[in-house]
Amino acid sequence: MSTKPQRVVVGLSGGVDSAVTAWLLKQQGHEVLGIFMKNWEDDDDTGYCSSNEDFVDAAAVADVIGIEIEHVNFAADYRDRVFADFLREYSAGRTPNPDILCNAEIKFKAFLDHAMRLGADKIATGHYARVRQNPASGLHELLKGLDPSKDQSYFLHRLTQAQLSKTLFPVGELLKTEVRRIALEIGLPNAKKKDSTGICFIGERPFRDFLNRYIAKEPGPIKNDKGQTIGQHVGLSFYTLGQRQGLGIGGLKAKGAQRGGGDHAPWFVARKDVPGNTLWVVQGHDHPWLQSMTLQAGQASWVAGHAPQPQALAAKTRYRQADAPCELRDVSGEQFALSFSQAQWAVTPGQSAVLYDGEVCLGGGIIDHAKAP
Repeated sequence: MSTKPQRVVVGLSGGVDSAVTAWLLKQQGHEVLGIFMKNWEDDDDTGYCSSNEDFVDAAAVADVIGIEIEHVNFAADYRDRVFADFLREYSAGRTPNPDILCNAEIKFKAFLDHAMRLGADKIATGHYARVRQNPASGLHELLKGLDPSKDQSYFLHRLTQAQLSKTLFPVGELLKTEVRRIALEIGLPNAKKKDSTGICFIGERPFRDFLNRYIAKEPGPIKNDKGQTIGQHVGLSFYTLGQRQGLGIGGLKAKGAQRGGGDHAPWFVARKDVPGNTLWVVQGHDHPWLQSMTLQAGQASWVAGHAPQPQALAAKTRYRQADAPCELRDVSGEQFALSFSQAQWAVTPGQSAVLYDGEVCLGGGIIDHAKAP
């Protein structure tokens, strides 16, 4: 982190991580300005989206720290760049991760551009990740946060050299417990505020209810691995691979022996046949249809600006997954393939496969499809 005083614009979300970020930077002598990003406004008054409450918290934090705060509306950018893609992917039967696109398109593009217009030298957010400049290559590297339970490099893997060169992640050097301790010590009003989870535009509401507003239902058959129809789904967009709850076939568990599974083994979504509008389910967490040894990914984005050479690395195919040893191969344009030494569970098209070389996040791509052992 730079020690020379700079003008740093901090994304203040109303949460404790960004609040401590702003305080740390001010303590280092930087000129700090807070920006609250409003990214969703369709149903801001329903209680599901907490942006109004979050802005009040962010403003209270700015007051305690002694910095100015500006409220900026990025809702139009968010709808065009993030939400439209979210709906396209779900309509195609895939399961996207809008937080990754939000970071690349809003927090480190629209927000960064706005901050630069305000004369910022750098921007900062409360993400648990780190940036360093490699002295040998001169390239900026994205590193995991030091707190392994909070590391968010997975969500930041699409950031570019230009973006990383302008970004600071102060809390990436700390454990979450230390961030909470600092917040309490300096009397921040949100010191004990619960961490936000999920996506603002969905909030606490049932996910299926939310999608219903934007994607038409097209019911179809649910089939087991024997090809038998055992139920009806409400629309393929409303299910994701590995899903166990909400399948509406729980009453068939006792008949599992005739259905190709154990008597009481739970059902899991294993495949989605979009052209045939069929949902395929299997019984048992370890069913072969849920295991993959290889995957193909597209829309690759590499932190260094170019793809790494085919080699042994590690990858995550979903957040909060342990790094899985893999081999990067068949790198061509925006496409690449991964082969794993151990089968990966419920690898899901639309999610991101993110690659690591130790603590360095190299980038990744969006999973197109995976193959069973």
